[in-house]
Amino acid sequence: MYARDALAVALRRAGIQLPAMDVRTPWADEARYALVHLGICSAPVAHALAAVITRGASR
Repeated sequence: MYARDALAVALRRAGIQLPAMDVRTPWADEARYALVHLGICSAPVAHALAAVITRGASR
């Protein structure tokens, strides 16, 4: 599973969806890792994401 897809699944399970996630490869040599671009999100989604991260970090 690609990192973007794994993150999207985890976020969806937490009730969060980022609308503009994609994968970008800034290098001509694709043997390196790609960057997962999370795009923009609204303030409520950012708060929800922060809450999920905080709950997970406190475990």
